[in-house]
Amino acid sequence: SAGKTIATAVADEDIPEHIATMRIVPCVPGEAMPCRIVFSGLDASVAGDIESDFARAGYIVISNSRNHRYDPDVPLMIPEVNPDHLELITSQNFGAGCIITNPNCSTTGLVLALKPLYDAFGVEAVHVTTLQAVSGAGYPGLPAIDMIDNVLPYIAGEEDKLEREPLKILGDMKNGTINPATITVSAHCTRVPVSDGHLECVSVKLTRTTTEKEIIDCWQNFRAKPQELRLPTAPQQPLHYFADERLPQPRRQRHLEAGMAVSIGRLRPCALLDFKFVVLSHNTVRGAAGGAVLNAELLAAQKQSLF
Repeated sequence: SAGKTIATAVADEDIPEHIATMRIVPCVPGEAMPCRIVFSGLDASVAGDIESDFARAGYIVISNSRNHRYDPDVPLMIPEVNPDHLELITSQNFGAGCIITNPNCSTTGLVLALKPLYDAFGVEAVHVTTLQAVSGAGYPGLPAIDMIDNVLPYIAGEEDKLEREPLKILGDMKNGTINPATITVSAHCTRVPVSDGHLECVSVKLTRTTTEKEIIDCWQNFRAKPQELRLPTAPQQPLHYFADERLPQPRRQRHLEAGMAVSIGRLRPCALLDFKFVVLSHNTVRGAAGGAVLNAELLAAQKQSLF
């Protein structure tokens, strides 16, 4: 695609006029990319080395790929949850460059819902079953014949991410390293015939006794660094709770606050753990592109010396 205009390279899509004539350049650092920040949505088969090359060349790399998520000196960021983890970039050996990652799309919605509970009551164990939209498989995605009148009970690599990533994100930052959270997470991930929006059925075991009202209050009142800083992409209210038992639904709530808010519903007691509820987040906005942009906005606000 290098050398082509964006409109030519992706002729099957409606491209905004202001970028249609931009030319695609080779994915190598250099004078062809006169910018400070690059966003990476590359496939994991190639992302690792390319992202490192850009960081070594002095670029700030905001990555949606999985390759560097578990590197001990790379922050795995959800700005409302762990803004202090940005300090990790001072340990990276990229000179003026650095790498910052955002998590798997399902992890984002889950951890945003868990964060207020983790802070207020402590979380010991989580069981989560996801109903993930087809857009999460990327473009062109899954064959229609596989998805029509069907549910796929397995998504390669997803369950491992959902069980590992929350521990790093919710971990404590001490002496330049992250001490992972001591939470047991069990995940089951499925693909469903929905265009956008990942639904997650969650059960939690809490450390301290609480009530449904206290949990809902924690969600509804949750605000964090992006809201304090009034970052452009940040939702005014990150978490919305719906008392109507029919909600949230992907088609109705996925675009809440431009797709950057997380919707929660159906909170009730759990016979196996303590409480159970449903979480909905827009996988390609909050869980991917929008989350990456919010990471960049937080970095620009808190690390102005990098710019």
